[in-house]
Amino acid sequence: MDPRQVVAGFLTIAMFAMLGNMIKRDHFDSVEVSLQETSVVQFDALKSKDKSATQVSRESSLELKPCWAKPVPKETEQSKGFITFSLTGGPEHHVSQVTDAVVIARYLGATLVLPDIRGSELGQKRNFEDMYDADNFTTSLIGVVKVVKELPSEVTADNPAVVRVPNRVAKDFIINNIEPIFQTKSYLRLASFFPSINLKAKGKPNTDLDSTACLAMFGSLEMKQEILEVSDRMIERLKILSRNSGSQFIAVDLRVDVLEKKGCKAKGNGKKPCYTPVEIRDFIKKVGFNSDHTIYLTQTWWHESLNPLKEMFPKTYTKDDLIPAEKKAHFLQSGGVELQRALDFQICSKSDVFVPAIAGLFYGNVAGKRIASGRTQILVPSQVPSSSSPIASSNFISTYVSKKNHIAYSCFC
Repeated sequence: MDPRQVVAGFLTIAMFAMLGNMIKRDHFDSVEVSLQETSVVQFDALKSKDKSATQVSRESSLELKPCWAKPVPKETEQSKGFITFSLTGGPEHHVSQVTDAVVIARYLGATLVLPDIRGSELGQKRNFEDMYDADNFTTSLIGVVKVVKELPSEVTADNPAVVRVPNRVAKDFIINNIEPIFQTKSYLRLASFFPSINLKAKGKPNTDLDSTACLAMFGSLEMKQEILEVSDRMIERLKILSRNSGSQFIAVDLRVDVLEKKGCKAKGNGKKPCYTPVEIRDFIKKVGFNSDHTIYLTQTWWHESLNPLKEMFPKTYTKDDLIPAEKKAHFLQSGGVELQRALDFQICSKSDVFVPAIAGLFYGNVAGKRIASGRTQILVPSQVPSSSSPIASSNFISTYVSKKNHIAYSCFC
């Protein structure tokens, strides 16, 4: 036998053995994380065709079109009552809170009062207009839900009945737990909680409430113009830095304070709720990105724990590095966490590639925005093997995309 054939045979066997080992590390399963309450998040990756990081990040998907029809306008009638609520947490929470409030108001035939925004510290409160476009919100819901800025004076003298509402409220919950209270007292205050992070797809919208939920989640809530302008300027800076080196702009949701709280250690089942700067550095390098790539971190100010990441990827930036100088005082000093997260939400939704280093609602709702706009390049990290060989980034495509199991795929075609 020709020696060259023998060598070729050994190489072929070695390649199949290596492929078999890679397939065994099939996915990174659900991880329990702490949100406002204990939550379970789909935070995994799926093997698919072998592609380089550059190929995956440059794939362009067409923007999807809404599958839902705008809910049929209801006949004008006197309001059956009023529903109030507050937005808490960051924009990733606000999307879910607004969706549930609109769905409940639609079902009950109630008037929805424009919410305020509560900060993380006691007594912190903002107007809805400080973060969001109130006119767009009200206009988008014409014929679906009546929205008013304030309660009528005759109602404010009364105290509302407070109702706890789970994220992604179901019709049965409204019928059994909310409607009886509303029939007795037609002034409710909703208090959202997150027993789980449920963003799973459930088929195309086929009921009035399904269409209402799609409209509320993807068509009603827009940031105010100032936030959009600042985030667009930051994105343009990142794109210019990327174009100068012919590379891409990667957004990584990595915040040191959150990592310290979660403790990014594998649990008993081997699952991890987050990844450290060193692990993210190794992951990004392993899937084929190089030092020319520009990285945006959702961290606000630089922290020494980020140094190993910057040493390998020198074009790594935080909000403090990129925000226009004249806007720093408003957004970084006096703006509070909510405005900072608003910038993060916009930038991560529009980056060339998104890498969530932290499991949670931010990852889920950013993924929804990206899917709806055709930006499906979402790479979810996993343990990086010690082998020096690069790994195809397509191995780590978010299952929200690879399995089309995100609610966005129920709302968009």
